[in-house]
Amino acid sequence: MSADAPVRYKVAEAARLAGVSASTLRLWETQGLVVPDRSSTGHRQYSESDLARLKRISWFRAERGLNPAAIREALDAETGDDAGVSDGGSVSPVGRKLRSLRHAAGKTLEQVAGDVGIAPSVLSTLERTSQGVSVTVLHNLASYFDTTVSSLSGEDEPESRAVVRAGEWRAWPRTTPGVTVQLLAEGRNQMDCHRFVLEAGASSEGAYRHEGEEFVYVLSGRVEFIIDGEHFHDLGPGDSLYFASRRHHAWVNRHDGETVLLWINTPPTF
Repeated sequence: MSADAPVRYKVAEAARLAGVSASTLRLWETQGLVVPDRSSTGHRQYSESDLARLKRISWFRAERGLNPAAIREALDAETGDDAGVSDGGSVSPVGRKLRSLRHAAGKTLEQVAGDVGIAPSVLSTLERTSQGVSVTVLHNLASYFDTTVSSLSGEDEPESRAVVRAGEWRAWPRTTPGVTVQLLAEGRNQMDCHRFVLEAGASSEGAYRHEGEEFVYVLSGRVEFIIDGEHFHDLGPGDSLYFASRRHHAWVNRHDGETVLLWINTPPTF
């Protein structure tokens, strides 16, 4: 190693310096609190910045008694990390969770990108910034790792509000340009209840499908849904659509301004 090479710590050494056990570090990784790099042989390698983050996590947990969701929010606030924050509030970053899942599966960027059909650079950007992919690509990645987009976006955090007031919607990270997804019901529920806000021209950029059923109601604007590549539904304010989620579905905002949708999935498979 050259004198200019960055310092890397193995899991046991990082745990000792952070004052916790190695198993605790692995738990924090599954919770998306810290995701170390991996060596060519798959061993965890913690950087100096990772070590500083570990010490802050330990302090937040021991001194302030914060849970993982609150620790993530506190860390992001300290670093000014807005990759996981959108206009409606703060949620845990998608990229960090995807990276953790990829490492847990023992996959490289190139392997996952190839399997999903995207460029490694696109996946790398998503992991680092939680931004830059279409809804379809995000869904395909979630499906690849046997999870859901809602889960990746932090929607199933156990602590939630029973009542969500108008204008106080918590939002997903802005992974997709022009698409804002706001939570109308929080927690681990049998339905995903969302408010989709689509900027002019925003779309799913391809079709996707999953288990369950879904209901869409247009609050304002105009949207086109394409089901199974052959059924085109042009919907305006007051129109609604109900369909089986296993059918391939795609959508695009046909309005010259913003389109707002009430969108419900059951069970929560999106």
